[in-house]
Amino acid sequence: MGFLELWPQGAEGLIAEEAEMKTASWVILVVIGTLTLLGSLFSVGIAYFSLIEDKIGPATLTELSAGRPELATAVRARRATAAAYGAGFATFFLAITLGPYRRGDVWAWWALLAGTLVVSVLILLRVPFLGINLAAPAAVTGAGTALSTLVQLGVVGLGLALGRGRLTGSSPLA
Repeated sequence: MGFLELWPQGAEGLIAEEAEMKTASWVILVVIGTLTLLGSLFSVGIAYFSLIEDKIGPATLTELSAGRPELATAVRARRATAAAYGAGFATFFLAITLGPYRRGDVWAWWALLAGTLVVSVLILLRVPFLGINLAAPAAVTGAGTALSTLVQLGVVGLGLALGRGRLTGSSPLA
């Protein structure tokens, strides 16, 4: 029995299926990168332009900073810095996905995985270190960020899993 007889659809079917998975992989990654960029830019808008009332726990920023405008400025500056790093991460993520990853460079797969894991782990560390309860209302505890990070990690994992074919016989440094 020859190699092609092992596969009912033949070699052409396997190649087409692998191509479809690679395309689905980078499209999923572009969608998640774009959503991350848009979310970060929206957060910058909240910080700089007060697009919506910023809430910290159950209180608004206006309530917390009454009589202390420097407190509101400091909180907005922290939000803007975090959002800027989020936008920067998303930009790098998209650049790697649309260039080297889409082209099939193995290092790009590993870079996307490593970057996503670092960001996700650092965000999820809020659960044990800050005592965040994931079952509590997100607006009060900040659990929403941790939960959305789990979703993002899952979707990026799906996208990378669909592109795992590029890893055959290679190492992260290849």
